[in-house]
Amino acid sequence: LKPFWLKQFGLETCEADYVVVPFTRQAVSAMAAHGMPAPQVQQVVNTPATVNVLIIVGKNDCPVYEADLSSAGTREDSPHLDQFVIHAALDMIEDQVWTTNSMFLRVVDKFNDFHVSGYCTAGHVRFMLLHKVRNEEAIRGFFSELHDLYIKAIMSPFCLPGSRIESPVFDSKVRAAAAKHFRR
Repeated sequence: LKPFWLKQFGLETCEADYVVVPFTRQAVSAMAAHGMPAPQVQQVVNTPATVNVLIIVGKNDCPVYEADLSSAGTREDSPHLDQFVIHAALDMIEDQVWTTNSMFLRVVDKFNDFHVSGYCTAGHVRFMLLHKVRNEEAIRGFFSELHDLYIKAIMSPFCLPGSRIESPVFDSKVRAAAAKHFRR
C-alpha cells in the first residue's frame, strides 16, 4: 500500500502483501478518486457449529471418555451446558434400559433444541451423544462402530477396568468414526 493509504488506516509501515481493513463507503470512494482499484472484499460468515458431544459413562457412573465432536463454527451455548444436559439424561437411560431389548436407546432426553441419544452395552456402560440434528441411522451406525472401538480399547492389557480411556489412538478412531457418520 502507498504511504497515503497507510496513514488513512492508521499504519506507519506495511510489509504484508495484503491488509485486512474494514472499508467504509467513504474509503472506497476516496480510493476510486485517487485511481486505486476497488478493494477485494471477503465476507466473514459465522457458520453455526454442528453440535455432537460424546460421553462414555462406566458402570459406576464414572466418566470413562469424553469428546467434543462438534464441527468448527460458532456456538451459542456453553460447554458446561453440554455436560449438564448429558449427565441429567443418565437417569432417563437407566429407566429406558429395562424397557427394550435393543442396545441403541434412541433419543432418551431433550433439552431445548438438544437431543441426547443413548446406547447401553451388555456390561451397562452407557454411550451418550448430545446433538441437535436428529439422524437416528447415522447415530446408530456411529454407536455400533464406537462399541467395537470401545471393546478393542478395554481389551488392551494397559487399560484398567473402569479407568478413563486416554489412548490417542482410540481418540483419533472415535473422531474418524464421527466424521464418517456425521459428515461434517
